[in-house]
Amino acid sequence: MSLPRIASHAEWLAARKALLAKEKGLTRQRDALNTERRNLPMVEVEKDYVFDGPKGEVRLVDMFEGRPQLIIYHFMFDPEWEDGCPSCTAGTDELSAGFLEHLHTRDTSYAMVSRAPLAKLERWKARKGWDLPWYSSFGTDFNYDFGVTIDEKAGAGQYNYRTKAELEAMGSKFFDADQPFEMPGRSCFLQVDARVFHTYSQYARGLESTGGSYYFLDLTALGRQEEWEEPKGRSESARSATPDFAS
Repeated sequence: MSLPRIASHAEWLAARKALLAKEKGLTRQRDALNTERRNLPMVEVEKDYVFDGPKGEVRLVDMFEGRPQLIIYHFMFDPEWEDGCPSCTAGTDELSAGFLEHLHTRDTSYAMVSRAPLAKLERWKARKGWDLPWYSSFGTDFNYDFGVTIDEKAGAGQYNYRTKAELEAMGSKFFDADQPFEMPGRSCFLQVDARVFHTYSQYARGLESTGGSYYFLDLTALGRQEEWEEPKGRSESARSATPDFAS
């Protein structure tokens, strides 16, 4: 493994400032992208999916737990497997009670859904010591409809918004694997007057770009739902001297 070259402080500072300009440019692009994502149209979920949960059958609207927004992680767990996907498991290990609490303060619920039967999910959840909602979509079309169970015979013949033909044109052998097979994903939903709408889904490398609860909130239709407030009692001179950290 190669190490960074050794430089003087002046050289380092010049290089750091040049990189900072690029970082700020990327931050502005990300902010613009987040705005565009929030402005995506939404589609009503009309199919009545019924899932298995620890307390019995639940529907998609129940997963909101009374909040207007819901983020679902499509955890890879094939019905034939005894263990959950190692990569999905590693990502879930990083979630904390504080993460869920921060989402809840922004009226956003979080849950996981897998195609494996509930007994297997509960066993894996207990083994990992997780305390978060996890539901089984076994026997339903949910995983197929949301693009995470790939099965051409069942009409689920695309992943990450690309068809088999498009992927093959890119030189990918994605569909050569034995079907059906599971893939990861993340989907966002909005509840309005007891109606559920699908607002966003992401797959593949898009799932890797995580950065705490704010990142997850940026995926939702309502975003972070906060505006910066001026602290009370600050003088006009103090306000005018405040740097523009967002620029």
